[in-house]
Amino acid sequence: MQDSLMNEGLMLMVFGMGFVFVFLTVLVIATTGMSKLVSRWAPVPAKPEAAPRAPAPAAQDDDLMVVISTAVHRYRQRHHR
Repeated sequence: MQDSLMNEGLMLMVFGMGFVFVFLTVLVIATTGMSKLVSRWAPVPAKPEAAPRAPAPAAQDDDLMVVISTAVHRYRQRHHR
């Protein structure tokens, strides 16, 4: 009785693992085939042209630098130990 159950368990395990292996192999083949079909027939998306960016005025850069410098200075004054 013990050998019979062990043999049935082993056969069920082999059958289950074989089924999963075959299923995953078919899935990989199908996915690869679909990818090749889509890449062959799908139109190539056009790259959007980047709009030229206007340079920031120098006055804004100077104002920003003053604000950042002031913030760093105040932070260092408050947290200096």
